[in-house]
Amino acid sequence: MNTLGQWLGIPWRRSVLAAAAGALPMLTFPGPSLWWLAYVALVPWILLARTAPTGRRALHDGWWGGFGYMLAVHHWLLPNLHVFTFVIAALLGALWAPWGWLVRRLLGGAPGRGRVAGALLVLPSGWLAVELVRSWQGLGGPWGMLGAGQWQVSPALRLASVGGVWLLSFLLVAVNVAVAVLVAVRAARVPAVAGLLVAAAAGSAAWAWAPRPEVRGEVRIAVVQPGVVHGPDRRFAREEELTRRLAGQDLDLIVWGESSVGFDLLARPDLAGRVAELSRLTDTPVLVNVDAQRSDRPGIYKSSVLVGPGGVTGDRYDKMRLVPFGEYVPARSLLGWATSVGEAAGEDRRRGTRQVVMDLGGGLRIGPMVCFESAFPDMSRSLAGAGADVLIAQSATSTFQQSWAPAQHASLAALRAAETGRPMVHATLTGMSAVHGPGGQRIGSWLGTDESTAGVFEVPLATGTTPYVRFGDWPVHAALLVLAGFVVAEGAGAVRRRSRNAPGPRVPPVRTVRASPARPGR
Repeated sequence: MNTLGQWLGIPWRRSVLAAAAGALPMLTFPGPSLWWLAYVALVPWILLARTAPTGRRALHDGWWGGFGYMLAVHHWLLPNLHVFTFVIAALLGALWAPWGWLVRRLLGGAPGRGRVAGALLVLPSGWLAVELVRSWQGLGGPWGMLGAGQWQVSPALRLASVGGVWLLSFLLVAVNVAVAVLVAVRAARVPAVAGLLVAAAAGSAAWAWAPRPEVRGEVRIAVVQPGVVHGPDRRFAREEELTRRLAGQDLDLIVWGESSVGFDLLARPDLAGRVAELSRLTDTPVLVNVDAQRSDRPGIYKSSVLVGPGGVTGDRYDKMRLVPFGEYVPARSLLGWATSVGEAAGEDRRRGTRQVVMDLGGGLRIGPMVCFESAFPDMSRSLAGAGADVLIAQSATSTFQQSWAPAQHASLAALRAAETGRPMVHATLTGMSAVHGPGGQRIGSWLGTDESTAGVFEVPLATGTTPYVRFGDWPVHAALLVLAGFVVAEGAGAVRRRSRNAPGPRVPPVRTVRASPARPGR
């Protein structure tokens, strides 16, 4: 055994190395935004798991790598959830344990070309299966999906219009597998090079032939970002002041951030009247976000509410997907202690039941989402399919103001816009606010976390339907079929091996008429 093998033979060292390798892709997301690193970021993790001495150790390598990945992409939760962040990372990291086993099964030892070719399909499919499971809202949602780090790469955004962020994740894992093979399995470099060529061809084909959004004019949308202002009354006053400055700017919509209004507008007609007065002054509807106990039904809701010159219009969207521990505590009777450890929700918010497309008149329709709902590709896809011309995300990340979270959140608007072929406005209370066009391109400058301002953006509108809106999460379905085929092939192979190794049927000895065994040669 060489020196490295001896060093890795100590379990805790191997576990630490796996966690560090799993954390490496964090650098592809904002703030570092080293997008190019995503094409090799998984290679150390893959090389480690393939050398696992046993299948059980490969499971551990997958688990520890998943722990490192989840802890790294959610590290900004540490000041708020404290030790609970490690618990969440450990639980979700377990989803990668089977992936570690797959790496060893397909790439361990000296794999032939057939196994390497299979790995180029099965390992990306396994990764997508993990991202699918952890994308469930109850497990925290799809924050930090591997493909999301490509939000500023034009060819990647074109691929997103074909298969969403899922297709980006699949191709990135395939490229990492191919690079790992080129590094460690020189004898099987032909399928590895072929895999790289296929990935490059897919990107080129999407760039050349994927339908582009057809721009048909533009609208002027203002984002009101008050900055860090403590207290709902002072925040409302600052938003009011900034909105007044927008008078006479010929706008089509004014958007306030998440929790921009801390009182139910039905119970506070004075506040509703003040927003309506702003709408009259600017001659523009105002989309606010109410975080308050409702007067017409029990419970606290986070709701996008449209206010026009005549007051509340009746257009309302209640947030459907809530942040675990941030807006509700799962199984509160068992996990309610989390409220004493970090800043978990003291009272659960209530869920909305359906998405809403709001008609502003003049042929302009908007599809609102609230906070981390913009991380869910299916929600923006549904709104685009229902006829939304502009996607709106109202957010508040002041709790994580000095972390990478605001920039990571804002970057998601580029992916959702590219996937749907619809522009997206990401409006926050304290930054970063951002607008991206129907191809995912940045429109204007982001409003930073140190700004208290109102920004006006010329937002291009587009028609047409992207392949992703039309066909949905087809890369996920394809990945599940690949995994099912792998399971069937593995099962058939196990049956064949058992039949080959089974002892042949015992032949009883030949007996003579005297009932004595026959003697050879007689």
